[in-house]
Amino acid sequence: MAGYNEAFRDIPGTTVFDATQSRLGYHLNQFCMSLMKAENRAAFKADERAYLETFPMTPEQRQAVLDRDYNRMIALGGNIYFLAKIGATDGFSFQNLASKMTGMPEDEYKAMMVAGGRPIRGNRSKSDKDS
Repeated sequence: MAGYNEAFRDIPGTTVFDATQSRLGYHLNQFCMSLMKAENRAAFKADERAYLETFPMTPEQRQAVLDRDYNRMIALGGNIYFLAKIGATDGFSFQNLASKMTGMPEDEYKAMMVAGGRPIRGNRSKSDKDS
């Protein structure tokens, strides 16, 4: 299994949530899961910085949460299914989060997905721009 994830590193925009990412993002993801409880959502919304300090995340992870930089949170070990709890706490749908992550307006993102998703050309491989 050595090098199993290497094949995925060539796909643009792909971060494989593997054991390494899981360890990296453990506390970030625990924070996200805490938002499943109403009292924790209220505490977070009342004072985001103070609530985040109750989790032993890195300063970079905390800042990514405060910035709502989902792509950065993923790079720092966040699992998108856990990160969606932040979006839900803010009142956003998963579709809205995905549109933010792609830099597309939500209506354009929805239309793209309804039409079959991103085109394969240019999105299959970083090294082969024709694929």
